[in-house]
Amino acid sequence: MRTAPASPTAVQVLEAVRRTWLPEAEQAIHLPLGFGAHHWRIEGPDGPTLFATLDRPSPTRSADSFTAAYLGARELLAGGLPGVLAPCADVEGRVTIRLDGALLSVTPWREGRTPTEAEAEGTGHARRVSALLDGLHAARAPEVLRPWAACVGPGLAARLEERTGSAWTTGPMGETARALLRAAAPRIREIEQRYRELVALESTRAHRRVPTHGEPHHANQLLTADDGLLLVDWEPLALAPRERDLAALPPGAPRSAGSGPRDERAVQDRVDAQ
Repeated sequence: MRTAPASPTAVQVLEAVRRTWLPEAEQAIHLPLGFGAHHWRIEGPDGPTLFATLDRPSPTRSADSFTAAYLGARELLAGGLPGVLAPCADVEGRVTIRLDGALLSVTPWREGRTPTEAEAEGTGHARRVSALLDGLHAARAPEVLRPWAACVGPGLAARLEERTGSAWTTGPMGETARALLRAAAPRIREIEQRYRELVALESTRAHRRVPTHGEPHHANQLLTADDGLLLVDWEPLALAPRERDLAALPPGAPRSAGSGPRDERAVQDRVDAQ
């Protein structure tokens, strides 16, 4: 993601932004940021105006799921939820458009910075994040939101053991990678077993599901002078157990007054599995 893609080009991104959101946009500049999506800064007559993102659907995230999540984030923002930097809609209400087989979206440009890991582990910052998550989990769930679902199919550990059973001769690090995965296979089997137990448990208590960001770690946080602390990258937004978000808080993080009981084992297991 740190290198601009061959396609779409910055010119193609700029043209799409002009057609859909900002006719007066003057330039699209690729930004070496993120993991899994490309980003561009969209310059207007008076400087940076929009932050463009190109999401490519995958086996675990469909085009419809991206769109539903972004529409949900807009609805949460419209309902007054603080800390939401949601995508912009065009005149027809669309938050994504097709471009080069992927989905292009834009959010308002905000000057700010990502907190460091050390900052994120501080008591004061963790309390602010906890308060934002409490508000999100207590918010009325947008109808467009999709429920969380298990993304790992059965037999992961068995397939890993099968595929690492003989030497990997492709590439200079092939055999090193195989040996590392092979050595980790017993632990992966344990994690998969616990994962199955948690999936089965959650299937019996869907009533506990709330709107969850999905990845509210420090890299998806933005500290701004005008808007305070914002959560960004809302594409994982889904109805899920709130432990899905709480695992991003540092161990022993203070809980705000609105926090209710949580499944500590589920939180810890999610941390162990990351």
